[in-house]
Amino acid sequence: MNRIFGTGKPKAPKPTIGDAINSTDARADSVEVKIKKLDAELMKYKDQMKKMREGPAKNSVKQKAMRILKQKKLYEGQRDQLMQQSFNMEQGNMALDNLKNTLVTVDAMKLANKELRGQYKKVNLDKIEKIQDEMEDLLEQANDIQETMARSYGLPEGIDEDDLEAELEALGDELIEDEAEPSYLQEPTYAPEMPNASTEEPALNGVEMDEYGLPRAPAKLNA
Repeated sequence: MNRIFGTGKPKAPKPTIGDAINSTDARADSVEVKIKKLDAELMKYKDQMKKMREGPAKNSVKQKAMRILKQKKLYEGQRDQLMQQSFNMEQGNMALDNLKNTLVTVDAMKLANKELRGQYKKVNLDKIEKIQDEMEDLLEQANDIQETMARSYGLPEGIDEDDLEAELEALGDELIEDEAEPSYLQEPTYAPEMPNASTEEPALNGVEMDEYGLPRAPAKLNA
């Protein structure tokens, strides 16, 4: 069948708005190049006219310059139109992109809301409040246990903390005074050196001396 009737040519993809913007910008750039060439010719004619005297020759050059200036004006009008068209398409393209982003955001929000509704169905506020009440009771019981375990025994009743602090400060002053006063019952920290009995003093002028520095008495002879 394809051999008899042939096959249709594949359709070319439709140009997008981005393609249209690029094509319009290229056309505007091409017109801008032509305008610059006309500006160069106008400058040449203007310099030439400055050097010429009034007469037919100068008028001829002036007519050429006027014709070039008219062409420049036409090209400038085309360039401005193309630039405006490109700007309008860019604005439309931006609006289209914003709309697409908005649709994507809306779809994401719908999905998030659906998931949130599913999760909230699993939450029971009554159970949460009950758990909170039980936690509060348990914490109060724990505090009561700690206070009970910290109870003091054997202390006299009716003791004022201010009286205890005053007594403690006075006790500190008494300890300082006791440390400052000397005690006569304490043992001396040093003792005078006593001469050693076993130490013999050296002889003075041939006379032996005893341990007290006195001449030693001569020993008695046996009868």
